[in-house]
Amino acid sequence: MEIRIVHYATGAARARGLAVVIDVFRAFSAACYAFDRGAEKIIAAQSLETARAVKQKHPRYLLMGERHARKPPDFDFGNSPSEIAEADLSGKTLVHTTHAGTRALLAAGGAEEVITGSFVNAGAIAGYIRNCAPSRVYLVCAGFEGRGEAAEDLLCARYIRRLLLGKNPDFTPIPEQLQSAPSALRFFDPKDPNSPLIDFHMCLELDRFHFVIRRTHADDETCVLERIVCR
Repeated sequence: MEIRIVHYATGAARARGLAVVIDVFRAFSAACYAFDRGAEKIIAAQSLETARAVKQKHPRYLLMGERHARKPPDFDFGNSPSEIAEADLSGKTLVHTTHAGTRALLAAGGAEEVITGSFVNAGAIAGYIRNCAPSRVYLVCAGFEGRGEAAEDLLCARYIRRLLLGKNPDFTPIPEQLQSAPSALRFFDPKDPNSPLIDFHMCLELDRFHFVIRRTHADDETCVLERIVCR
């Protein structure tokens, strides 16, 4: 199995085989929490305008996402695990758009299969890939706002790679490492109401979920995400 780590939407566009698009803070951690709260499906949207257009056609859909870590004023949820942790999403469809994660997800059109990546389901991801046994795996780090390195995404990519190589990676030092990462500092700023500290911890609950999220039915502007339970 050939394993490559690439970055941003440009790296996602080069992905072949099976691609794992990783966005730890917070898109694909939040998506896991949404499915755990009962969401039936998630539609990833390229832009705010696309998300709103989908909502206009389907008024019962809920909007989730961010720009510059802020929830747009007409959205139901931000890109925040803690916002949806207690929400009843049973049977609901969410339309999700973010600066980095959803855009990289949509850019990975050249891959045969695309799943999302985060620490909260890292073990399930590795198990799923081993069962699929692809010849090539691309671990795509979505990055900070899709244009700068995000330490959490790179650490997650390396962690998953080590799992795939049959190693036993130590997660213990990672949360402490990330406390000083530029992409995580906002969680420790009491003046920033858009990035609560609890989200930092919720995004680093290793292997909380035992399912993967797979991309289906993609076009240029949207794709559907579904939950695949790993046995």
